[in-house]
Amino acid sequence: MTTTGEDHAPARGGPWWWDRRRGAVLDVSLGVVSALECAAEGVPFARDAGVPLAVGVVFGLLAGSVLVVRRKWPIAVVLVTIAVTPAEMGVLMGVVGLYTLAASELPRRIIGSLAGMSLLGSLVVTFVRLGQDSTQKALQFGDWLLPFASVTMSLGATAPPLLLGLYVGQRRRLMESLRERADSLERELQLLAERAEERAEWARSEERTRIAREMHDVVAHRVSLMVVHAAALQAVARKDPEKAVRNAALVGDMGRQALTELREMLGVLRSGGEGARAERAAVPLAAVGVAAAAAASRAVEDGEASSEGPSLSELDELVGQSAAAGMVVDLSVEGEERPYAAEVESTAFRVVQEALTNVHKHAAGAKTYVRLAHRVSEIAMQVENEPPPEVSAESSARLPSGGNGLVGMKERVSALGGVFVSGPTDAGGFRVSAVIPAS
Repeated sequence: MTTTGEDHAPARGGPWWWDRRRGAVLDVSLGVVSALECAAEGVPFARDAGVPLAVGVVFGLLAGSVLVVRRKWPIAVVLVTIAVTPAEMGVLMGVVGLYTLAASELPRRIIGSLAGMSLLGSLVVTFVRLGQDSTQKALQFGDWLLPFASVTMSLGATAPPLLLGLYVGQRRRLMESLRERADSLERELQLLAERAEERAEWARSEERTRIAREMHDVVAHRVSLMVVHAAALQAVARKDPEKAVRNAALVGDMGRQALTELREMLGVLRSGGEGARAERAAVPLAAVGVAAAAAASRAVEDGEASSEGPSLSELDELVGQSAAAGMVVDLSVEGEERPYAAEVESTAFRVVQEALTNVHKHAAGAKTYVRLAHRVSEIAMQVENEPPPEVSAESSARLPSGGNGLVGMKERVSALGGVFVSGPTDAGGFRVSAVIPAS
């Protein structure tokens, strides 16, 4: 992984405008060498100009020392170089100045203009100096040789540093652009990983909620009936042995059914967990976003697959089990029966099941009415119980309640876009109503 763009920014460890101390040392060294060069070249300039040698040396030192500020003001260095070109000094300053100017972030029109001025100044001075030398030494050049030599020498002194600076500057900008793109990509991957972790956490939370709801629906009803039958068995064990035997058989059937459903659910969870671990091990780090999306999709698909549980065809059996436990249940079905989606039938069944379980828990012995209505675009169900009778021996079993039954029913119905209402009736009973869209 690359580091962030802030980490790539050079640490300012040098004085003044230098980012690094070694850059300051390099520029000062170049400035000293350039100053000494210009000072040496100032001696013949002073002789030709008829000024004191000290003036020429001082002028050369001042002009050459300008190279120290090449990183801060490259334009000033090039302008000074152009200004001292007639004095035939500042060769090192001219080469380094043009390189620094071309490698800088200045607009191309400024770089081109200053490079053209430097080339023109060097061309004029070279042409004049070669003409003077040929005259003094009585050398004879053709009409083309003097201009050709002037142009060649001027281009040789100007073009190489200019082209090298352009190449280095372009390469530097390219590297910075690639680094910025890498940093941007890393930030996007980090953001994607955070979103993937959020989605995975949301999927795990939804899965835990769904598992808890399924476990509640599977266990609560079966165990409640077992407790009711056990209480009835305790009450009639001595008075009616035959009824006690039937109740004991019902308790055994209920226990086996509960164990079977729990075993099936745990098997699904175990196989799903192993598959998820294998897939997580096979997912590469670069595909973390895709893997998280796939994990979330698998969680949804697993939830849909596991929701294919009971159906409305088992409603008669469910009511029969409650009736066998001593509850007076009246089942009525309205409309034409037709098949629904598996999750719709499972949710409708679970609502009726949980409502009957609550009657066993809180209103044992109360008469209960179960109504199911098949409508054009929806299915409606209602479970209503009358006020419970006086506490009897059969209803003396104390069934614990976690308070999650109504919450689970509402979550199931709301997830399918339905409406769930529950509350006490005016007669002192309790009513649970739900309407679920058929598609």
